[in-house]
Amino acid sequence: MKVNEGVLDRSLRVVAGLVLIGLAATGTVGAWGYIGVVPLVTGAVGMCPLYSLLGINSCPVPRR
Repeated sequence: MKVNEGVLDRSLRVVAGLVLIGLAATGTVGAWGYIGVVPLVTGAVGMCPLYSLLGINSCPVPRR
């Protein structure tokens, strides 16, 4: 698996995932909030399958 998420993208995904899971756990948004697992995992791993399908890469280009 090739990393296709930059640092900012990964950070935002992890935060959004934790917020959604937290809201679901407290009963604020209902069970659909557990969908926050998806951005949490993709942010932790650094690879988004949807980005791969669409050819998107937010990871910075390494300098030589």
